[in-house]
Amino acid sequence: MSKKNPKVDAFIKSEKIWPNEAKLMREVSLDSGLEEDFKWRFPCYTNKGKNLIMIQTFKNMCALLFFNGVMVKDPKKLLKAPGENSQIGRRLEFKSFSEVSKAKSAMKALIKESIKVDNSGAKVAKSPPKSLTMPTELQEQLDKNKRLKAAFDKLTPGRQRLYTMHIASAKQEATRVARVEKCIPKILKGLGLND
Repeated sequence: MSKKNPKVDAFIKSEKIWPNEAKLMREVSLDSGLEEDFKWRFPCYTNKGKNLIMIQTFKNMCALLFFNGVMVKDPKKLLKAPGENSQIGRRLEFKSFSEVSKAKSAMKALIKESIKVDNSGAKVAKSPPKSLTMPTELQEQLDKNKRLKAAFDKLTPGRQRLYTMHIASAKQEATRVARVEKCIPKILKGLGLND
């Protein structure tokens, strides 16, 4: 079993919805020999310094994310894309402790396969991201506020894209305007949407 990270101990103690599920996914992950770390607010497991899997907890589910999931052999088709724009990552999604418990052997096999893929050095060619149209509501704010524009331009392309997708996905103009207003403080701080 790999060494436990105190930040992950704290995460599990503070987890209000999925503590038992996170604890079990952690045990399986540690048994795999991966190094335990804590990144992006979640327990992350690395192979030779490279991110391989991550425990995720949300309101309606918890998951074990495989950073190289699209390359992992998954004969039972258990892995799902986390979102419509996900190219490489895949995850096991759970809605109860019994689901996590029943999937223990599948988790072990998928982690083993993920390590094998990582050690092989295999790479997936990413397709270029779909072009996005900047929402008018965001563009208007960027045009009016030079400080906001400069902060937005300093964000990584991925963070810019996430803000753009988040705002553009609202169907009503009022919702898009509200989302822009809510995002402005984070953008000014140089943070991503989920930071």
